[in-house]
Amino acid sequence: MSASGFVSKTVDVDKRTFLVQMLKFDNGNFVSVTEGSKKIGAMVASIGTGPAPTTATVIPSRTESLFLKLTAERLSTITKGISIVTISVSKELDSNSAKTLVGEIMELAKND
Repeated sequence: MSASGFVSKTVDVDKRTFLVQMLKFDNGNFVSVTEGSKKIGAMVASIGTGPAPTTATVIPSRTESLFLKLTAERLSTITKGISIVTISVSKELDSNSAKTLVGEIMELAKND
């Protein structure tokens, strides 16, 4: 990743509004996905420097663990570094919302 900095985007999916914030570093990134108030929620960290990403749960999630793990692993693989992803939502993500959010996060990661 060549550019460091902060990017933010509002994503509307199925009458729900999410705020996606990304803090980019040369060796990884920190991503926050919130719905409603800005809170730190469930959190996963992943490092993608080896042949397969290594992932650890920092704050467990009751419902969004797969979304967190997949997003963190994809980001760490792309950046070949560390990715920390947190999510705080009012209700469980459906598959369409999760897919859209992952796509938007990957676009933010690619844009320098």
